[in-house]
Parts: sequence; C-alpha cells; structure tokens
Amino acid sequence: MKLRILSAVSLAALLSACDSGSSLDPQKQTGPNPELPEAQNFFMPPMQVPEGTPWKTGETPKVADGLKIERIPAKLMHPRQLYVLPNGDVLVAEANGVKNPVTAPKQLIMGLVQKSSGKGAPGGNRISLLRNVNGKWEQHLFIENLNAPFGMQLIGNTLYVANADSLVKFPYQTGQTEIRTAPEEVTALPGGELNHHWTKALLASQDGSKLYVGVGSNSNITENGLGAEYQRAAVWEVNAASGASRIYASGIRNPTGLQWEPQSGKLWAIANERDEIGSDLVPDYMTSVQDNGFYGWPWSYFGQHVDDRVRPQRPDMVAKAIKPDYALSSHVAPLGLLFYGADNMPQYRGGAFISEHGSWNRTPLNGYKVVWVKFENGMPVGKPQPVVTGFLTDDEKNVRGLPVGLATDNQGGVLIADDAGDAIWRISAAQ
Repeated sequence: MKLRILSAVSLAALLSACDSGSSLDPQKQTGPNPELPEAQNFFMPPMQVPEGTPWKTGETPKVADGLKIERIPAKLMHPRQLYVLPNGDVLVAEANGVKNPVTAPKQLIMGLVQKSSGKGAPGGNRISLLRNVNGKWEQHLFIENLNAPFGMQLIGNTLYVANADSLVKFPYQTGQTEIRTAPEEVTALPGGELNHHWTKALLASQDGSKLYVGVGSNSNITENGLGAEYQRAAVWEVNAASGASRIYASGIRNPTGLQWEPQSGKLWAIANERDEIGSDLVPDYMTSVQDNGFYGWPWSYFGQHVDDRVRPQRPDMVAKAIKPDYALSSHVAPLGLLFYGADNMPQYRGGAFISEHGSWNRTPLNGYKVVWVKFENGMPVGKPQPVVTGFLTDDEKNVRGLPVGLATDNQGGVLIADDAGDAIWRISAAQ
C-alpha cells in the first residue's frame, strides 16, 4: 500500500507540475472582498498531502494565550460531529463517509493520497455518548448501525440524526445511555450509489418546527451530469412533524455547517467551494443564507465570477448569484461552525469558531486549525484569529489530527472533534 501511495503522489506531482503553488498570502483571501486571481486549468489538480502520524501520549494541539486544552478520554472511530444534550451528555457522531464508485483516475489518486494522511480508517457508523461523572468520563454506545451519521438535533423528546442518505428520528428520554429502537425515517436525503459530499449538516429552527439540512454537491462542477445534482448543493428546510421538504437555498457547493447567528437571528452556513483551478481558487466561505437565495454553484463562484468549465453556461443563473458574506481563504475545508455565547471565554463571546479540516490541493497547505471571527451587529469583522493550531507539523510533512465538529459544553468550554486523531479536545479558560 505504501508503494501505491507513493506512486500515486508521484503521478499527481507529474500531472500537476505546471502549478507553481500559491502566489497569495492566505490572509488576503479572507473577509468580504478576497483577492481572486485568474483561474488555471489542470488535468490533475495540484496535490500536497501530509503523512498521518498519531498523537503521542500527552501531546495536544496548541491554543491561544489565556486558554488551556485537554483530551477527553474515549475510544472513537472517526468522530465527526458533536452535540451537547441539555443534561450535559455529549453525543459524538462517528463516520467516515460512504463508498463511491471510481469514475476517473483523479478519484483513484485522491483516495490513495488522502489515506496517507489518516483519513482512510473506517468510521464507526454510530453515535457514542460521553458523560462526565465526578470528573471521570464514561463512554456508552448510544446508537449503532447508522449510515455515516453527521448532524444531530434534539427537539423535545425526539432526537433527529442526519445520515448520508436520510433524516431519521428516535425517541429520547433525559439520562438514557443507549437507544435500541429502530429509527423512523423523516425524509430521504440525496444519496445513492454515487454520494460525494456525503456529510449532512443539521440544525433545528428556534421553535423546533423545522429542520435545516446541508446537502453537498455530487461532484466538483457537475462532471457527473446535472442529473446527479438533483436537490443537491443546497440547504433543505424540512417540516419536523411531517417530513415535507423544500429547497431553502441553493447554489452552495457543500454546506457543511449550519448555525443561527445570535444577534440577527439569521441562518448562517460554512461552505467548501470548488477545486482544480489553482491553489488560490476558490475561497471557502461562511455566509448568511437567504430564503430562496442562490449562491452560484456550479456556474459561478464568490458571486458572479463565471466558471468557464461548466457546460452549458447559464448567464441567467450567474446574474442571480449572491456574493457570500465572508471568505475563509482557499481550500481550508471548513467543517464546523459554532457561535459562542458562554461566559467561560468572554473574549470570544458573540463571534464564530470555525474548524478548518485542511487542504489537500494547495501548495503550501492551508487550514488545519480552529479559528475565530469577530461579529458586530450580526456581521463578521476583521481577520480570522487562530485559536487552536498544531494539528499540522511546522514542516508540513505530518498531520496529527483534523478538526471537524464543534460544540459548547454546559460549563462553557468548546469541544472539538478530531477525526484523524480519533480524539475529542476541550478548550477553556486557563485557570
């Protein structure tokens, strides 16, 4: 396998040799008006994938001044998303996607090189429950036999779980440590044999009557055909009681996290943008999400910048494309969004934490950290501030972990799911 990975990396380097890497400081691609260079085209995208290396005993990520970090002891299989129940129990969705058919050489190479970074281990297809009892953490197998679960939401006594292909629900009673009843399907979600961007983010409305689901595209820019994109690259609105659904917003390539901005009450999303047009394109972003809004994918990016690769062209759709509110820099792969409202770390109250899973198609690498963005009057201001780093070694040769889901615990600490490190980290104010 090692030889196959090295061969794949060598082939990728050969096919993308014309790419000279990034020419921009990543900070210049953050905020409401990122610099956007000319698009490039490659038969193979540029690739740089660090080797995965386990966290050593006692080793942790680095945190900003005034904070401390600890590891919650648990045996996990690709922890992805986190959800804190009202009684303080922590739910951990464990999954590593679904198997997709290889339809192009690029996908084979991508699969091989990404495994080298620690992303290829099997996921648990389950939800674990972590409970702190007098300072000691217990782990319980809460729900098993799921299909790549990601988003979780509790409404009353009903727990909703977004699988890779369905939204399901379970009865829940406060304090229980396992659910063995069969899931009840609320609605099917786009899935099938071909199910790229399988993660399904989930968020309940303020009154609990609706659920919002982030559904990613089935390709980079519709290379699998427009038919494969039916009802994808969108945020769904689902009636929690009936399962009836509609497309709330579209043209968002991969909305991996959804949250309510506390001051304005508006829905916000993070999104992974398209690939294969250069190390500095296209910036991933976070944005408020308008009802019936269209955000450009696949015909344009960051507003009305046309992607010439997409056929047929649709000037009528480009004209409707809404510019995202805030760029996060190119290829950082944001997978977790959390508006922080607790008192434990008052310097971060009101702003947004974003976990950046990290690039594989950019030189030098980008992401691999948790950042914080200040909000004023319901809008982001300033530059992203690094809060948790050290997932990637300084020489960019090794990656220890990859941050994904974020949640605030009942004591005001922030929990971070690390899927490559099979860990849950907790940051809080240093005492």
